[in-house]
Amino acid sequence: MKPLLEIRSQHRCFEGTQGFYQHDSAIIGLPMRFSVYQPPSTQRQLSPAVFFLAGLTCTEETFMIKAGAQRYAADYGLILVSMDTSPRETGIPGETENWDFGSGAGFYLDATAKPWSKHYLMESYIVQELYAIILNEFSADPDKIGITGHSMGGHGALTLGLKYPEKFRSVSAFAPVSAPMQCPWGQKAFTHYLGENQSTWRRHDATAMIEDGRQLADILIDQGLEDPFLSEQLCPDRLEKACRNTGQKLTLRYHPGYDHSYYFISTFIADHLKYHHDILSATR
Repeated sequence: MKPLLEIRSQHRCFEGTQGFYQHDSAIIGLPMRFSVYQPPSTQRQLSPAVFFLAGLTCTEETFMIKAGAQRYAADYGLILVSMDTSPRETGIPGETENWDFGSGAGFYLDATAKPWSKHYLMESYIVQELYAIILNEFSADPDKIGITGHSMGGHGALTLGLKYPEKFRSVSAFAPVSAPMQCPWGQKAFTHYLGENQSTWRRHDATAMIEDGRQLADILIDQGLEDPFLSEQLCPDRLEKACRNTGQKLTLRYHPGYDHSYYFISTFIADHLKYHHDILSATR
């Protein structure tokens, strides 16, 4: 009988273990890859976990290799989880033609429009299948799970956090696509994945969801002011306005000189992991 998880590689890291895994996904209908950093604390007890959702063109390796997060996760006793950004090799025509749509660009939603609806089911994959794997196969505390992400993944962290507050007790983001209905990346993805009816798009747009009454206890966002995508694609000012108008607590920090890269993420990842640690540690 084939094991649930194929271990692609494991590495000692800050006295913990950095692992890369593959499994046959029942929801996606194809093999999926993800990565987990297990801090030393998992050898003794259940530990809080933070899911990181990466951005366009990234894989399950990007965050673990580039962010320098394991040092802080080891100190705070946090499991880190990252996953691929879409299904791969689905056979759907046009899947790999554009860097901002299709392969590497699943937008962390469940596609409802054909042909994408057969495999592009990243929302259900994360909150059902992968979430269960992390609880069942790793030493994660089911009551202490947080979520964060970057760019497209920041969009995913905000929307999944808003939809599933019982699963994700802490939420943050780096340079998120804050109002995808109002930017080219989001409009392109939503049209193909969800169809033309924009009323259905609102369930996948953090700004619209907050306008429509969704609430979280708190949100932390960091944004670089030299980010080339800031005004056209990310639109944090629209999210900030929605939060202000609805009373949603938001800490939005702008940083002069920082761009959209992992140099930016690696600079502030310690702040975010401390933020998640503090909230999850207080969760009972």
